[in-house]
Amino acid sequence: MIYPEFLKEHDIIGVTAPSDGITDEVKLKRLDNAIKNFDSRGSNIKETPNVRCSFKGRSSSSKERADELESLYKDDNVKAIICASGGDFLLEMLSEVDLNTIKDNPKWLQGNSDPTGLLFTITTNLDIATVYSDNFGCFGMEPWHKSLENNLEILKGNIIEQTSFSKYEKGFKDYITGKEPYELTEKVYWKNLNDEEVINIKGRIIGGCLDIIADLFGTRFDKTKDFLEKYKDDGIIWYLDICELTGEVITRTLWKLKDNGYFKYTKGIIFGRSFIYNSYYDISYEETIYESLKDLNIPIIINADIGHVSPRMTIINGAIATITSSKGKGKIKFTLK
Repeated sequence: MIYPEFLKEHDIIGVTAPSDGITDEVKLKRLDNAIKNFDSRGSNIKETPNVRCSFKGRSSSSKERADELESLYKDDNVKAIICASGGDFLLEMLSEVDLNTIKDNPKWLQGNSDPTGLLFTITTNLDIATVYSDNFGCFGMEPWHKSLENNLEILKGNIIEQTSFSKYEKGFKDYITGKEPYELTEKVYWKNLNDEEVINIKGRIIGGCLDIIADLFGTRFDKTKDFLEKYKDDGIIWYLDICELTGEVITRTLWKLKDNGYFKYTKGIIFGRSFIYNSYYDISYEETIYESLKDLNIPIIINADIGHVSPRMTIINGAIATITSSKGKGKIKFTLK
């Protein structure tokens, strides 16, 4: 596994929009404040032109999105890249991306939700570690939540042990100033799906937004099984973040991945809290996952601090992860090897 160079003081972080960009007036204020927040912490920011553009869910054409991403990879002064935001159409630009440019210039790429299309592809196709964590706009809040501070520490190479947070934010949030912090109202509780008192698992971690992984399935970018075979001796930990999938779609998607051998060498699976969950048949989120995966006979954790529901932990795709879950609390630590 290739681990890119970590950030040093005054290094440049590139920001680009491989999915959607930002044009909402208040979100632009949040974006500008994110730049100030990084500047105050010793990092400089370089934006590509499409960051402040959006038309029908796309920051720019597929070719332009690919070109602007590649421009940051080719710039030796840029040491890490953070996606501006999520969206729905990132996969279109994969057809335009020159993966050799990324392979020849490895650097940290970070994002969550739709950017899974890039992160998952880069790690499974090129053996380059990527970071599943906040998109750039999130860093405009004041004060920063501990999850953001942890994220920056990890990008600097301080591979800290992350512990579950006490509360999370429920539902959508409208910004007024653009600087609003999270509204933390709901108690965090990691659930061990088979009611184990303690879960301890260790293995090479891979995953992202299940909505996007399902769309990558079977395309020419789907090198998942090659990745799993390469690292089977480490054992695999999957982490899965669910955005908009219904219970019925989750069931069919997990069956498809299971039937195709995605969970062959899996030591455990950890799910985040679902962002928008519903079921036509009134099947709960917990029941959906349990019934889909119970025959694997492996530890499964749900409602972890991963993905769409803030705050979120930082996940290093491709690293060795050690995960503990007990009495509703959890810990994640990474080893880079």
